[in-house]
Amino acid sequence: MSGSEGAADSLGPAGGASGPLGPGSGASALGAGLARRRRRRWVAAGLGTVALLVVGAGVAGWVVYAKLDGNITPDEAAAAELARYAKERPTALVKDARNVLLIGSDSRAGDGNDAYGRDSGTERSDTTILLHLSAGRRSATAVSVPRDLMVDVPACRRPDGSRSEPMFAMFNYSFQTGGSACTIRTVEKLTGVRIDHHVVVDFHGFKKMVDALDGVEVCLKEPIRDKAAKLRLPAGRVTLDGEQALGYVRARKTLGNGSDTDRMDRQQRFLGALVDKAQSDDVLLNPVKLYPVLDAATSSLTTDPALASLRGLYDLVRGLREIPTGQVRFLTVPRESYVYDANRDQLVEPAAEKLFERLRTDAPVSVTGKEPGNSTSSESPDHDVYASPSPAEPTFRGNTAGDHTCT
Repeated sequence: MSGSEGAADSLGPAGGASGPLGPGSGASALGAGLARRRRRRWVAAGLGTVALLVVGAGVAGWVVYAKLDGNITPDEAAAAELARYAKERPTALVKDARNVLLIGSDSRAGDGNDAYGRDSGTERSDTTILLHLSAGRRSATAVSVPRDLMVDVPACRRPDGSRSEPMFAMFNYSFQTGGSACTIRTVEKLTGVRIDHHVVVDFHGFKKMVDALDGVEVCLKEPIRDKAAKLRLPAGRVTLDGEQALGYVRARKTLGNGSDTDRMDRQQRFLGALVDKAQSDDVLLNPVKLYPVLDAATSSLTTDPALASLRGLYDLVRGLREIPTGQVRFLTVPRESYVYDANRDQLVEPAAEKLFERLRTDAPVSVTGKEPGNSTSSESPDHDVYASPSPAEPTFRGNTAGDHTCT
């Protein structure tokens, strides 16, 4: 056996075609190489596609985040004003509990807001709600403050830089005079509750948020024909779009008994229905449903700087989706007609102080839809008080987010 034959035999069990150097071995090697190169190209292409998808998703996510983040306007002026009065503000008593002042502005300056009247240049608070979020986010309590409530308004900085004099006036005067900072200081003086954050939303933002949820269902005991609010609604279950919802919560003279108490009851029940809609449709858990709601909610918001970002808002509300609707409570500060003017309100004591104390100390707040015991009728336009089986556990007239449905 020659050297070459031995070498060939050593490379294949029987020589010939089965060996790499046998007949046809060059073509096989070339085919194998081409297959390997094709596999590498497919792998490289697949990895490239994945990389592009990841980068694209990251870019899209960043664009969405930046858009929503940029929607929110930080209220730097209010932050600076509150810092001037830091020493006189109440101290927060319970770690992790949060108090947020929600202010509905009646400004006509925003997009689509001019349909509600001429812009007089004076912005007023159409609705003000003190939202208390318990430590551990076990419950949420929303307390409406009547705009006609007579209160002590401190000296405040006006938009032109001048300062107002302290005044005993309607609560609405505080926002009209000194904006959100003056309203916050007035609420803190009234309640002793430290306000951690504030949110101002105008008409347009409210409408957009309702529309983003595909409307909110309410239950009407009788048909509504209100020319001023541009409402024509049948009795029973009705799904309101944004425009209808705004008219529904703002109408006062021609709906119910015409009182501000009745209007606030309607606002509270509507907000309860809105919360229930967001939770029942899993909006908070579905990015496709959540984005338009977030876009609408943030597009007309002005907040304190700490909340003026998606991260800030998320850190505040991430635990809210776990709160049962029965633990989301709505009520109005205990009030009655002002002794010197039946068209104004004053606090009912000691009921009001009992409520404020429970908010300060993060104690549970109980509500009932009817006036219990010795209180005045819940239909009275002149009273919004409480009655209690025991002084230790007062019960206030109100409702929960689960109480809005038709019965």
